[in-house]
Amino acid sequence: MSRDASGKDPERARPEDATALTVLARRAYERFVPIMNAVPLPMTADYAALLGSADVWVMRSAAGIGASLVLVPQGGHLLIESIAVDPDRQGEGLGREMLHWALKRARDLGFNELRLYTNVLMHENRAWYKRAGWTELHEEQRGDKRIVHFAYRFQPVAQ
Repeated sequence: MSRDASGKDPERARPEDATALTVLARRAYERFVPIMNAVPLPMTADYAALLGSADVWVMRSAAGIGASLVLVPQGGHLLIESIAVDPDRQGEGLGREMLHWALKRARDLGFNELRLYTNVLMHENRAWYKRAGWTELHEEQRGDKRIVHFAYRFQPVAQ
Protein backbone atom coordinates (compact mmCIF):
# COMPACT_ATOMS: atom_id res chain seq x y z
CA MET A 1 0.00 0.00 0.00
CA SER A 2 1.26 3.47 -0.88
CA ARG A 3 1.69 6.06 1.82
CA ASP A 4 3.10 9.58 1.88
CA ALA A 5 5.63 10.85 4.42
CA SER A 6 2.83 11.36 6.94
CA GLY A 7 1.79 7.71 6.65
CA LYS A 8 -1.53 8.51 4.95
CA ASP A 9 -2.88 6.89 1.80
CA PRO A 10 -4.11 9.13 -1.01
CA GLU A 11 -7.77 9.92 -0.63
CA ARG A 12 -10.51 10.44 -3.17
CA ALA A 13 -10.85 14.09 -4.18
CA ARG A 14 -14.09 15.84 -3.28
CA PRO A 15 -16.17 18.30 -5.34
CA GLU A 16 -15.00 21.17 -3.13
CA ASP A 17 -11.39 20.38 -4.18
CA ALA A 18 -11.93 21.53 -7.79
CA THR A 19 -10.42 25.00 -7.30
CA ALA A 20 -7.44 23.69 -5.33
CA LEU A 21 -6.83 21.04 -8.02
CA THR A 22 -6.83 23.74 -10.70
CA VAL A 23 -4.34 25.85 -8.76
CA LEU A 24 -2.14 22.82 -8.06
CA ALA A 25 -2.06 21.80 -11.75
CA ARG A 26 -1.13 25.32 -12.84
CA ARG A 27 1.66 25.53 -10.26
CA ALA A 28 2.95 22.02 -11.00
CA TYR A 29 2.99 22.32 -14.78
CA GLU A 30 3.90 25.98 -15.35
CA ARG A 31 7.62 25.17 -15.48
CA PHE A 32 6.99 23.14 -18.64
CA VAL A 33 5.47 26.02 -20.65
CA PRO A 34 8.84 27.36 -21.87
CA ILE A 35 10.11 23.82 -22.57
CA MET A 36 7.07 22.92 -24.67
CA ASN A 37 6.37 26.43 -25.97
CA ALA A 38 2.75 25.50 -25.21
CA VAL A 39 0.42 25.15 -22.23
CA PRO A 40 0.28 21.59 -20.81
CA LEU A 41 -3.24 20.14 -20.89
CA PRO A 42 -3.54 19.66 -17.09
CA MET A 43 -3.23 23.45 -16.71
CA THR A 44 -6.47 23.96 -18.66
CA ALA A 45 -8.43 20.93 -17.45
CA ASP A 46 -11.92 21.34 -15.99
CA TYR A 47 -11.36 19.73 -12.59
CA ALA A 48 -14.99 20.17 -11.53
CA ALA A 49 -16.00 18.03 -14.52
CA LEU A 50 -13.17 15.53 -13.95
CA LEU A 51 -14.34 15.00 -10.38
CA GLY A 52 -17.62 13.74 -11.83
CA SER A 53 -16.18 11.61 -14.62
CA ALA A 54 -12.72 10.38 -13.55
CA ASP A 55 -11.06 8.65 -10.62
CA VAL A 56 -9.34 11.60 -8.89
CA TRP A 57 -7.07 11.21 -5.86
CA VAL A 58 -5.14 13.64 -3.66
CA MET A 59 -2.46 13.64 -1.00
CA ARG A 60 -3.46 16.07 1.75
CA SER A 61 -1.45 17.68 4.50
CA ALA A 62 -2.01 20.56 6.88
CA ALA A 63 -0.73 22.83 4.09
CA GLY A 64 -3.39 21.61 1.64
CA ILE A 65 -3.26 19.32 -1.37
CA GLY A 66 0.35 18.35 -2.10
CA ALA A 67 -0.30 16.06 -5.06
CA SER A 68 -3.11 14.90 -7.32
CA LEU A 69 -3.73 11.96 -9.61
CA VAL A 70 -6.38 11.74 -12.34
CA LEU A 71 -7.19 8.24 -13.65
CA VAL A 72 -9.50 7.32 -16.52
CA PRO A 73 -10.45 3.72 -17.43
CA GLN A 74 -10.05 3.22 -21.20
CA GLY A 75 -10.73 -0.13 -22.80
CA GLY A 76 -8.20 -2.62 -21.49
CA HIS A 77 -6.08 -0.22 -19.45
CA LEU A 78 -6.18 2.55 -16.88
CA LEU A 79 -4.94 5.91 -18.20
CA ILE A 80 -3.05 8.29 -15.94
CA GLU A 81 -4.46 11.55 -17.25
CA SER A 82 -2.25 13.61 -14.95
CA ILE A 83 -0.08 13.61 -11.88
CA ALA A 84 0.58 16.99 -10.28
CA VAL A 85 2.91 17.67 -7.37
CA ASP A 86 3.07 21.05 -5.66
CA PRO A 87 6.45 22.62 -6.51
CA ASP A 88 7.03 23.23 -2.79
CA ARG A 89 6.69 19.46 -2.19
CA GLN A 90 8.70 18.16 -5.13
CA GLY A 91 11.52 15.86 -4.16
CA GLU A 92 9.49 14.26 -1.34
CA GLY A 93 8.47 11.24 -3.42
CA LEU A 94 4.82 12.24 -3.86
CA GLY A 95 4.93 11.65 -7.62
CA ARG A 96 6.28 8.15 -7.10
CA GLU A 97 3.63 7.55 -4.39
CA MET A 98 0.91 8.57 -6.80
CA LEU A 99 2.29 6.21 -9.45
CA HIS A 100 2.19 3.39 -6.90
CA TRP A 101 -1.38 4.34 -6.04
CA ALA A 102 -2.29 4.27 -9.76
CA LEU A 103 -0.90 0.72 -9.94
CA LYS A 104 -2.97 -0.29 -6.91
CA ARG A 105 -6.10 1.27 -8.41
CA ALA A 106 -5.48 -0.48 -11.74
CA ARG A 107 -5.20 -3.82 -9.98
CA ASP A 108 -8.27 -3.09 -7.84
CA LEU A 109 -10.23 -2.33 -11.03
CA GLY A 110 -9.04 -5.53 -12.75
CA PHE A 111 -6.56 -4.00 -15.22
CA ASN A 112 -3.07 -5.30 -15.94
CA GLU A 113 -1.84 -2.21 -17.76
CA LEU A 114 -1.38 1.46 -16.97
CA ARG A 115 -0.83 4.05 -19.68
CA LEU A 116 0.13 7.69 -19.75
CA TYR A 117 1.42 10.24 -22.19
CA THR A 118 3.77 13.18 -21.92
CA ASN A 119 5.18 15.81 -24.23
CA VAL A 120 8.16 14.59 -26.27
CA LEU A 121 10.12 17.65 -25.09
CA MET A 122 9.81 16.66 -21.43
CA HIS A 123 13.07 14.70 -21.55
CA GLU A 124 13.42 14.44 -17.74
CA ASN A 125 9.96 12.92 -17.43
CA ARG A 126 10.58 10.49 -20.28
CA ALA A 127 13.85 9.31 -18.74
CA TRP A 128 12.21 8.98 -15.31
CA TYR A 129 9.36 6.84 -16.66
CA LYS A 130 11.82 4.58 -18.49
CA ARG A 131 13.87 4.12 -15.31
CA ALA A 132 10.64 3.24 -13.48
CA GLY A 133 9.93 0.40 -15.92
CA TRP A 134 7.59 2.10 -18.39
CA THR A 135 7.80 1.35 -22.13
CA GLU A 136 7.50 3.99 -24.83
CA LEU A 137 4.82 2.89 -27.30
CA HIS A 138 4.63 5.59 -29.97
CA GLU A 139 4.56 9.32 -30.64
CA GLU A 140 1.55 11.30 -31.81
CA GLN A 141 0.85 14.85 -32.91
CA ARG A 142 -2.05 16.22 -30.85
CA GLY A 143 -2.92 19.78 -31.80
CA ASP A 144 0.11 21.98 -31.12
CA LYS A 145 1.80 19.28 -29.04
CA ARG A 146 3.83 16.20 -29.91
CA ILE A 147 3.26 13.54 -27.27
CA VAL A 148 4.74 10.15 -26.48
CA HIS A 149 2.61 7.32 -25.14
CA PHE A 150 3.90 4.99 -22.40
CA ALA A 151 2.64 1.69 -21.02
CA TYR A 152 3.36 -0.17 -17.81
CA ARG A 153 2.24 -3.79 -17.87
CA PHE A 154 2.04 -5.96 -14.77
CA GLN A 155 0.61 -9.22 -13.54
CA PRO A 156 -2.84 -8.94 -11.97
CA VAL A 157 -3.16 -9.95 -8.35
CA ALA A 158 -4.35 -13.56 -8.05
CA GLN A 159 -7.82 -13.78 -6.56
